[in-house]
Amino acid sequence: MSGRNDPCWCGSGKKWKKCHYPQSAPSDLKDSYFKQYKILIKTAQEIEGIRAACKLSSQILDEACRYAKVGITTNEIDALVARLHQEAGAVPACLHYGSPPFPKSVCTSLNEVVCHGIPNDRPLQEGDIMNIDVSSIYQGYYGDCSRMVILGQTTAQRRLVCDVSYQCLMHALAVCRPGALIKDIGDAIEDYATSKGCSVIYQFVGHGVGKAMHEPPQIPHNRNQLHIPMAPGMTFTIEPMINAGTTDIVIDPTNHWEVRTTDGLPSAQWEHSILITEEGYEILTPFTS
Repeated sequence: MSGRNDPCWCGSGKKWKKCHYPQSAPSDLKDSYFKQYKILIKTAQEIEGIRAACKLSSQILDEACRYAKVGITTNEIDALVARLHQEAGAVPACLHYGSPPFPKSVCTSLNEVVCHGIPNDRPLQEGDIMNIDVSSIYQGYYGDCSRMVILGQTTAQRRLVCDVSYQCLMHALAVCRPGALIKDIGDAIEDYATSKGCSVIYQFVGHGVGKAMHEPPQIPHNRNQLHIPMAPGMTFTIEPMINAGTTDIVIDPTNHWEVRTTDGLPSAQWEHSILITEEGYEILTPFTS
């Protein structure tokens, strides 16, 4: 992680604080970050809107996780998520997103499914692990979060990836503050995951969020060279996808959405949307249960 008095990452030979360190008025910072990186530094009013959308996403995710039980189908979870959005006057952000359009209101990714699992009529079984990913549009702003559910007693390997993915998210959050680099997130995640014998998906990344579902910057979860300093007003997701085995994946050739590990070993993911503050970071999607 760079300090203000370290040489600037750009190679100018100047100290970072005299070169690319975020400086001056908030309006200048906003203009500078958009010009350099296409990153939207959010205003106080925008942050309040994003905070409300993220809070709703987190509340709906908590309800969905409590509802998930052995014998329940993922289609029943989808129906719950759709109803909770409707009651709140919100829209599930993933519904009809992309090409082909995603067909459901929530992503439910079981066992070897890395991400973008499509709800169906398969009842949940003892030992399953499942990522539930909720994204919401509320009053024009976006929230995004996910967490793992373990159904009853599961295998040591499945529990391991659930635990490691959560700890990877916590290690990543710990490096977030103004002046830290985007690359520091990937370094923290890969260092921890590999120390536990797991691998990190590099084909999918976190992302800016708030005024759109996906905004710059990308947030890789593996080691990378994104020397972009974090700055107050940035909002983005961190969502490490951790595998028990290989990082090789395959996208379902029929639905073009579901991503699976090629070795059939389990994968797990936890996700928060965060705000970079003047002092550090704020989790916008806290888990309440």
